[in-house]
Amino acid sequence: MASTTTPIDPPPTPRPPSLADKGGSTGRAGDKIFLGLSRGSGILLLVIMASIAAFLTYRAAIAISADEGNFLTTFDWNPAGDPPVFGIAVLLFGTVVSSVIAMVIAVPVAVGIALFISHYAPRRLAAPLAYVVDLLAAVPSIIYGIWGALFLVPYLEGLNLWLDDYFSWTYVFDKTEVGVARSLFTVGILLAIMILPIVTSVSREVFRQAPKMHEEAALALGATRWEVIRMAVLPFGRSGVISASMLGLGRALGETMAVATVLSPSFVISFHVLDPGGGTFAQNIAAKFDEANELGRDALIASGLVLFILTLLVNGAARMIIARRKEYSGANA
Repeated sequence: MASTTTPIDPPPTPRPPSLADKGGSTGRAGDKIFLGLSRGSGILLLVIMASIAAFLTYRAAIAISADEGNFLTTFDWNPAGDPPVFGIAVLLFGTVVSSVIAMVIAVPVAVGIALFISHYAPRRLAAPLAYVVDLLAAVPSIIYGIWGALFLVPYLEGLNLWLDDYFSWTYVFDKTEVGVARSLFTVGILLAIMILPIVTSVSREVFRQAPKMHEEAALALGATRWEVIRMAVLPFGRSGVISASMLGLGRALGETMAVATVLSPSFVISFHVLDPGGGTFAQNIAAKFDEANELGRDALIASGLVLFILTLLVNGAARMIIARRKEYSGANA
């Protein structure tokens, strides 16, 4: 008679300890608390932004309804007059022109510094140089303004005369008024120095993320260092440089104390950027807020609403450019 053997079941595979074995209720409660805090922080930020927009819109509507001029095209700013007349044409022009000048000067210099630190400088020099550039972002804007008023303005007079002698045919650099260099051109140079660390820092980190295999492959094919940068690094970092530039532009648009210290304000639109005068949103608010009456403050708040919208558009465009490349948006983190 054949003997039968009872199959022996394999021992059960030990399972890893679950959250319940380690006080799972506490873990789930912690997750819920953390989720609630994170979600609440995001909602709070949206509420703050919405409240700021609502406040600015409400006060701006009061001012614009009392304005006897065209808020968008009037050159004068006299909300205390009878009747009150004010507009943002000069402020919008000065803000955009000074920011464009700053971008034209700062972006090429910032990209060059970022490339030098990330691909040319030896390691012993790259780290201290990167630290010094980043340290420029920590300098208060009023310090930049004092330096610009006491150093930059006197020494730029010679540059203005040189530009007038050799480039007055461009009309933009045609100096038609005699005076110190308290102009939109000086403001643009000062803003370029102020946004330089922002553009440099972001561009440097983007260039460091360039695929090393692409660079090594180009070097293996006999490419020079510049050809590697032109064919492998710059195409990869183009979106990052654009987004960094737009982040710097956001700061240039809203800079207040440095511009107010350097610029000689006037409500005249002139395409001669070397002539003294002009104005920006932030500078006008800082200069006129204390002496303004109730309607004047509402008018300044209305101009602040325009600057608020302009800054949101710039930052939104920067985020859209970043989102086009997941490497910069944090989606792969």
